[in-house]
Amino acid sequence: CDGSSPMCYPRDGFIVSEQDVLLGYIAEMPFYIGAPQFEAWKHTDLIIDVVPGRGGMFSLDNGREKRFLTRSTICTVRM
Repeated sequence: CDGSSPMCYPRDGFIVSEQDVLLGYIAEMPFYIGAPQFEAWKHTDLIIDVVPGRGGMFSLDNGREKRFLTRSTICTVRM
């Protein structure tokens, strides 16, 4: 509910708003993050992983004994 766990929706099951930031694509599917979360996480590398567990109630991974997990690392500055 706090938005920290990735949720997987059918492509037409998620309404994109002005508060959503497109981070990129996973298997040709768009991956969005809320603008406030983007501000907090913009200096990190986000890794979307699949681990054993139960997915979010409204996420497509629910009931599959696997769930999505976000891992992060601090971005390094390259000169």
